[in-house]
Amino acid sequence: MAHIISVTNQKGGVGKTTTAINVASSLAAMHKRVLLVDLDPQGNATSGSGISDSLKTCLHLFEESASLDEVIQKTVHGYDVIPGNYSLTQCDVKLMNHPRKAYFLKNSLLPVHRNYDYILLDCPPSLNNLTLNAQACAHQLIVPVQCEFFALEGLTKLLGTIDQVRKQLNPSLQVLGLIRTMFDGRSKLTQHVSKELETHFSDRVFKTLIPRNVKLAEAPSHGKPSMYHDKRSQGALAYLALAAEIDRKINMDSYEHLLE
Repeated sequence: MAHIISVTNQKGGVGKTTTAINVASSLAAMHKRVLLVDLDPQGNATSGSGISDSLKTCLHLFEESASLDEVIQKTVHGYDVIPGNYSLTQCDVKLMNHPRKAYFLKNSLLPVHRNYDYILLDCPPSLNNLTLNAQACAHQLIVPVQCEFFALEGLTKLLGTIDQVRKQLNPSLQVLGLIRTMFDGRSKLTQHVSKELETHFSDRVFKTLIPRNVKLAEAPSHGKPSMYHDKRSQGALAYLALAAEIDRKINMDSYEHLLE
């Protein structure tokens, strides 16, 4: 059965989609079966995976006008993608009055749970019906965080939202971890916020740091994850390390759950 992980943060520009793409490709390089679902109307996870045009997207799943086989696309990078694009902006209106509007994605993905080891959900940087569908569907969340002044304030709000999601939609939803992105160890502010995150969130902070890296920033414009743009770059190596840490953490949590 697939582990379903939502990559989320209500704040934009923190490396959420970059994380989704590069964790997907890194897990695939570790011989994991991976599906990446692009729920962001900007469609950056789709284009960043090398899919330039798609007739079928997530919208067709929400409309129930296409099957999973029609929507899922394979990439040359070893993982599959359910594409997203600007048409997803219609979802809020379409789902607004539906009695089970938060569970469309969960129900749509049920047929492929056994086909994948990981299903990654790239969420929009806002709280809307697409994000709620992701949180209602996911087993765990990973939260990219840029080590800047407003990071802790934004996280407090996000964790409050997650508590509400647990109460109303998905009682088993867990925060797998916080990922420090665009990390610049030379900055005193970055170091300070990083230490504050470790103090406040302890073992929920991933040890792997994702650095500011030119090759990492360039890769999406080539339609490639970083490891296929420059496999020796600091960004590519960091995401490989992060994927391994995610895999270890999930397997350890699953093992501990069996012992309970």
